[in-house]
Amino acid sequence: MNDARTDAIANGGATDDNVDSGPIRVGAMLFTLVDPTPGFEVAYNRWYERDHFYGGVMVGPGTLSGRRWVATRALKDLRFPTEPSGHSPVTNPIDAGSFLATYFIDAASVANHFAWASEEVHKLYAAGRGFEERTHAHTVLYTMRAAHHRDVAPIPAHLALDHPYAGLASIHVDRADGVSTTDLDAWLDGDGRDVVLGGGSPVDQVLSWRPIIPDREGPMDLGSGPGGKDRSLLLCFLDQQVEEAWDHLVAFSEAIEAAGIARVALTAPFTPAIPGTDTYCDQLF
Repeated sequence: MNDARTDAIANGGATDDNVDSGPIRVGAMLFTLVDPTPGFEVAYNRWYERDHFYGGVMVGPGTLSGRRWVATRALKDLRFPTEPSGHSPVTNPIDAGSFLATYFIDAASVANHFAWASEEVHKLYAAGRGFEERTHAHTVLYTMRAAHHRDVAPIPAHLALDHPYAGLASIHVDRADGVSTTDLDAWLDGDGRDVVLGGGSPVDQVLSWRPIIPDREGPMDLGSGPGGKDRSLLLCFLDQQVEEAWDHLVAFSEAIEAAGIARVALTAPFTPAIPGTDTYCDQLF
């Protein structure tokens, strides 16, 4: 790995030809995985996409983009490990969480955005714009660490939520003793690159994150916590539907553990939600 790429990783920036180091850079992400109460699937879906998606995040300062994803019952059945493990499980039980929303926040506006968001959510609930019939499985803020791209002329990280990817896989890992976030990204950009981004890979890019550990605030229970200081999150953006790419993602997860880099806490697949429709609402449970 050349010095320029090593420096980029160490600074939490791009790893491919400075494609992610321009004036627009992802600084943080809100990752919110939620279950509607059975019987309220359609009502929740319409409230979230028609109001909360915008009023709760998108209109906030520095929001670059947002996208919603779905874990159907069939996709939940692919998750592994099959039982929650470690000191801080991501989902408990393993199949908790049906709707995922991911939002990217501009690096220059992270503090302003989350200061706004912490007040705005209380204002929305006070104005009757909340939704009680839901349960958060895992709602956590993450800091962007690095981007790892498959292609020579890659899609920049800040466009990942706008590009029409066919699927997404989230891989939460707990790094091994002595393995830093920089070490994890160096492995992804070095020895692990062929495993996840080699020829014919359905993974177009992998974005790595670390959780923001401080206490969370909100008018509702936000589900599982961010994990410890050894927790990292890898978001794999897919050119193929997740069912077609799943063997590759399993092999990638196994390679992380075999290399002694980290233990996989949860690998979970998602398909894109279809805006303006209630598609998948009858397939969640």
